Amino acid sequence: MSNVFITGATGGIGVPTVRMLAGQGHRVFAGVRDHSLARAFDDLAGVVPVQVDVTDEASVAAAAKAVAAQLGADSLDAVVNNAGIIVQGPLELVEGAELERQLRVNVLGPATVIRAFLPLLRPGPGRIVNVSAPTARRAVPLMAPISASKAALESLSVALRGELAPWGIKVVIVEPTATDTPIFARARAAAEESLERADPQLQRMYAPSIDAADEAAAKMTLADPDSIAKVLVTAVTTARPRTLYTAGRGAGMLPMVGRLPDPLADAIIARAIGIAGVQAG
Repeated sequence: MSNVFITGATGGIGVPTVRMLAGQGHRVFAGVRDHSLARAFDDLAGVVPVQVDVTDEASVAAAAKAVAAQLGADSLDAVVNNAGIIVQGPLELVEGAELERQLRVNVLGPATVIRAFLPLLRPGPGRIVNVSAPTARRAVPLMAPISASKAALESLSVALRGELAPWGIKVVIVEPTATDTPIFARARAAAEESLERADPQLQRMYAPSIDAADEAAAKMTLADPDSIAKVLVTAVTTARPRTLYTAGRGAGMLPMVGRLPDPLADAIIARAIGIAGVQAG
């Protein structure tokens, strides 16, 4: 049996990941912002809800202390940074507060969790699993905030891999493709609210691109959360984890396109997201 702490436990891929780990007999410390959401795990043995807000250093420190108390003489085998949000839309229309929120949750949050939980991982040694996205390695138009945040998270992961090598602590990146979870609907709703507050002239200028991208996104096939969770569980439990896992159909295509000459890569991505040939409004 291993001990695993996962943030965003009640999010889209968090729930099946917790259920799979617990089903295999692991003890899972399920990080939740609201204890009422932990009812999703009432039927599972070995799941310990831990209240945590990854954007609040005091909350993260309290969560680490609570986990340490539960562990007793045991060590922590893995920390999974799964909590995340998506901020999307043309960068010119993304409000400063939204951009800050993106980086606070997706970059500063995992960094805070890692610093707080490293003392619990070191004795094992344990491992760190950071949930990223294919846009980390090839940014996509209209997705600059999420692309930048995941690129930063992967840079942190690569640096940590070297820094923590003396203790044998592994750092693993998992890149899921677009998944059938509520996070994308929430991202669209937030983008629409932000757009409504933007200058009407800017709204008209970007409307053709936004409408074309929305139409293309509606036709996109989304991955089943369970298929992503299986890869995440492998990254957590396998004896010799790879440094990078891709998850979901076509998850490795975007990084592959990113290795092409920029003009060609830009054209392929523009066509894929529906904005090729779109004229400014």
